Amino acid sequence: MTATRVDIDLIRRLPKAVLHDHLDGGLRPATVVELAEAVGHTLPTTDPDELAAWYFAAANSGDLVRYIATFEHTLAVMQTREGLLRTAEEYVLDLAADGVVYAEVRYAPELNTTGGLALAEVVETVQEGLAAGMAKAAAAGTPVRVGTLLCGMRMFDRVREAADLAVAFRDAGVVGFDIAGAEAGFPAADHLGAFEHLRRENVPFTIHAGEADGLSSIHQALQICGAQRLGHGVRITDDIVDGKLGRLAGWVRDRRIALEMCPTSNLQTGAATSIAEHPITALKDLGFRVTLNTDNRLVSGTTMTREMSLLVEQAGWTVEDLRTVTVNAVKSAFIPFDERKALIEDVVLPGYAL
Repeated sequence: MTATRVDIDLIRRLPKAVLHDHLDGGLRPATVVELAEAVGHTLPTTDPDELAAWYFAAANSGDLVRYIATFEHTLAVMQTREGLLRTAEEYVLDLAADGVVYAEVRYAPELNTTGGLALAEVVETVQEGLAAGMAKAAAAGTPVRVGTLLCGMRMFDRVREAADLAVAFRDAGVVGFDIAGAEAGFPAADHLGAFEHLRRENVPFTIHAGEADGLSSIHQALQICGAQRLGHGVRITDDIVDGKLGRLAGWVRDRRIALEMCPTSNLQTGAATSIAEHPITALKDLGFRVTLNTDNRLVSGTTMTREMSLLVEQAGWTVEDLRTVTVNAVKSAFIPFDERKALIEDVVLPGYAL
């Protein structure tokens, strides 16, 4: 397998799994333009190609706070039922076209209520749009399963409400929970009550940690809040010296805690310096359960095919490496074990049997 020629056409055909991808960061530029006109929102440009370029350039600041600020325009068109239905459906279809067979989409319902929708209405509408997308993808012969992670915004005070929503909708497509937003200065433990509630209710969760903040953020996410996965987690390398793992790094590796790594996004926010030097490769080689993700496809100008291609071209990855991170992602998905096992055995591994 390692000798197989890896080109863009092959990568595009390979089955993929993504655990860390934001709904409001993955809209089609043309859709943003059309929906913005419908709701009267002013964009930096109304040319879809120029808008895509604007997003990518605006996000390349090396600063997480400025990166997050680019979401103003996507969120502006996601405040109505029509906007949410369309963006959710297109989200699924775009993943299916990229060869994704399993995905977990995350978003914060509290950010979609300025148009008058209640939190529960937001979730119901997004689930309806995702279901429509999955039905169309299956009918087209490119089935993809998409589970939802509801997010609380760590710098606001509605995290417990989002956690309650995750519990309420856990049998209706919501598979887990996350907190998002500016990491530094907004510790996850500020919302410990929400995480304790989720644990009591047997709802799994991941936490953005180790992106804009260091080891203390990772330790807090895991050992105080009880996260089952880490959103990004690139700063775990601060606990590794000359290949020797510190206690926290050893805990992450040995307990098979998945790292939801997003190379292009990390370059944009300053969490990494290059694809070739991105920690994902070293961590993979050290035996960590790394997964490969897009984070925000519009904002980062990327796809899973592009992320895989960059690692092949600039970090020397092989098809076997791509298979490893794909299997890792499905193993760490927030769906039942038998469903993960079937997805790996029936879809992922046959797709890599080149």
